[in-house]
Amino acid sequence: MNAEFFVTSLLNGISYGLLLFMLSSGITLIFSMMGVLNFAHASFYMLGAYFAFTISGLLGFGLALVIAPLLVFALGAAFERYCLRRVHPFGHVPELLVTFGLSYLILEVVQLVWGRSTVPYGLPGWLEGPLFTLYGTQFPRSRSFVMLVALLMLASVWLLLTRTRIGLVIQAALKYPEMVEALGHNVPRVFMLVFGGGAALAALAGVIGGNTYVTEPAMAASVGSIVFVVVVVGGMGSLPGAFLASLLIGLVQTFAVALDYSLISVFAAVGLAVTEQSFGYPVLKLTISQVAPILPYLFLVLILIFRPKGLLGTRVS
Repeated sequence: MNAEFFVTSLLNGISYGLLLFMLSSGITLIFSMMGVLNFAHASFYMLGAYFAFTISGLLGFGLALVIAPLLVFALGAAFERYCLRRVHPFGHVPELLVTFGLSYLILEVVQLVWGRSTVPYGLPGWLEGPLFTLYGTQFPRSRSFVMLVALLMLASVWLLLTRTRIGLVIQAALKYPEMVEALGHNVPRVFMLVFGGGAALAALAGVIGGNTYVTEPAMAASVGSIVFVVVVVGGMGSLPGAFLASLLIGLVQTFAVALDYSLISVFAAVGLAVTEQSFGYPVLKLTISQVAPILPYLFLVLILIFRPKGLLGTRVS
């Protein structure tokens, strides 16, 4: 493994991991504050990308970066106010079902409005090209921008929750809702704003992820499962855990995709001889890059077996 491969894969893994964190942070906040697992979270990510595609064509990417998350914030808050709040008293299963139905509704609306094929949501001129060249390899400005926005978002959310009056009210409403309501705060409105804010964070990831990668109706399904892997591995409701898990999964997948070694050669490197008569020999002939997509889910299974509360989580359910 040479220095060029290591540094390039490290940067790509960090940028992908930070994008995963932007996606998972919203659902982590919603679960930690409301105890709701939002199955439509990846759909809000998709909406952010499609809204940004339309807005950037009319007003430019800079305004799309602001307006698209605000639009999704309004949609998320309205959904919590008029749908989710009505089923909340009946338990977690109705909540899961209504958000699951919302994800399909959003998908059908997206296909109806923008079509079933990929839309030409490209990078703005100032994000095209490389930011720097290292060991002869160019690192794109777009991925650097993803990293910058994700870190700014992390700092903003942390400051909001720990250094502002709004953040204190939000955290108090989670643990002592009756007392917070007795002090004159509208707890249902706090939860509505939290749900809308989580949806807006997903939309922000869609704005910068849609043109960095691809914007298509299948984009929600492609990231939906990996987001829940991040949330469970990091610890349900733990924002630091989601950050750590996102980076770990981003790095593992990026390095694994770039490694073209077979599992047989890996076993040979550690002194284990594998022959054609060995159990599972056809599987061991696969390369690491071929099994890279299943590694996060393998990591999930191991976490659930040995540490059900996640890396930095404090609750199991």
